[in-house]
Amino acid sequence: MTDISVGSMKVEDHGRGSAVVMIHGLGGTSNSFQTLISAMEGYRVLRPDLPGAGRSPLRPGQPGIKGLAASVRDILKAAGIERAHFVGHSMGTIVCQYLAANFPDMVESLTLFGAISEPPAAARTALGERAAAARKEGMAGIAEAIQNASVSKGKPVASAFVRESLLRQDPAGYATHCLALSEVRAVAPEKIGCPTLLIAGEADPVAPVAMAQEMVKNLPKARLEIIPAVAHWMMVEVPERSAQLLRAHIDANNDS
Repeated sequence: MTDISVGSMKVEDHGRGSAVVMIHGLGGTSNSFQTLISAMEGYRVLRPDLPGAGRSPLRPGQPGIKGLAASVRDILKAAGIERAHFVGHSMGTIVCQYLAANFPDMVESLTLFGAISEPPAAARTALGERAAAARKEGMAGIAEAIQNASVSKGKPVASAFVRESLLRQDPAGYATHCLALSEVRAVAPEKIGCPTLLIAGEADPVAPVAMAQEMVKNLPKARLEIIPAVAHWMMVEVPERSAQLLRAHIDANNDS
């Protein structure tokens, strides 16, 4: 594994083969997918810390989900990659959908963990309030609340991982991502023509199964896998099953 820099953005780059790009969610980093890496032998995997998250500072430019998607496109250009499989978690699934809808030649397949089409009205308000809290009070209270609300009970290691991921976020970057997510609108699902796997946690309060079921109805080439008794961070809670589903989907749709 090597670290590459795309402007001020840090990207982990490892392996050889067809490209797989993994895009983390709100409060996540490249490390959100660490549990899946051993299952990706034979592929080249790129994992960015999106601008404003993890080791990547905020950068000027186009704001919102479009700006994050532009950052991902910059990565592919810098790495000399024309087409890739995209893997997203939570907010990262929205970035993946935006890329698949607007740059279809770039996207071989999608694997979406805890998929979100767009936040409901109540979540939009809560995200705005959370952005304000991050800027005013820092990340400690937010980290505690998120790990309590989004991880299955009885999973202390997963809870510790999520708490640490949130605590390490830059408050200004986290707030910026909260606002980006609060303002985003769903892409037209009929524009996403690539094979798409949605992986939902049965007990996910952030991206409920009902949302995934509705998305599958409208995506032309989508299927849904529901993992029992799991909440929003399934890659950390049940890494073996998550890796198995991911690898099978990419292998089945790898034409490169």
